[in-house]
Amino acid sequence: NYQALLIFCVLWGFGGAFISLALSRVMAKWMMGVKIIDPQTSEPEMQSLVRRVHDFARRAGLEKMPEVGYYEADDLNAFATGPSKSRSLVAVSTALLREMKQIEVDGVLAHEIAHISNGDMVTMTLVQGIVNAFVMFLARVAGFFASQFVDEEKRPMVQFGIVIALEILLGILGMIVVSSFSRRREYRADAGGASISGKANMIAALERLKLNSQIESPENQPAIASLKISGKAGGFLKLFSTHPDLNDRIEK
Repeated sequence: NYQALLIFCVLWGFGGAFISLALSRVMAKWMMGVKIIDPQTSEPEMQSLVRRVHDFARRAGLEKMPEVGYYEADDLNAFATGPSKSRSLVAVSTALLREMKQIEVDGVLAHEIAHISNGDMVTMTLVQGIVNAFVMFLARVAGFFASQFVDEEKRPMVQFGIVIALEILLGILGMIVVSSFSRRREYRADAGGASISGKANMIAALERLKLNSQIESPENQPAIASLKISGKAGGFLKLFSTHPDLNDRIEK
């Protein structure tokens, strides 16, 4: 029953993706140890950070201001997440606050606000849901047909093995599709960041990230790599990279 199978795969494929989206802000805080900044804080540096994020959010047309936080890390990075534009979070690393100039920080913050304004978290969830559903559906259909060529008593085991193998293979191919879409949304967020904070600020931020990437240690939080403003991958792994090459981003 292909219709029933497709409904099952869509429900499970999208269900998992949307559960992840719903929990994204909470999980990011927990995984990264994000400390939320009180907008009424009396600490000048934190007060300035919140004010700049909220200023960019207003320029981007967001009606509700995102939460602003920071997390302890040695890499210059930041991320935006949340289930919707009205329930979002922008967090920056302590290294970014410590080592970047203000114009560079502004470019990073504007980039993250552009992600929220573009609805990238929801869009990526939809793409992931579609990929999940197709992987589950195609693996089960192929497993069923392949099992018809063996003895009846062996069919359940053969079908099970083929489904598992194809889910792994198709899942890897699906990661390439999702990563490709992620790289496109980074270009859009760069353009949005340039529009919000100024092209010079956005280029300055990317140039600083490029300089840092040449001496930076490998990414140590792969689970949230797609949320951040920059990432590293070379050779064949570029197909699985969630971020484009920084030289390409600067040129665009």
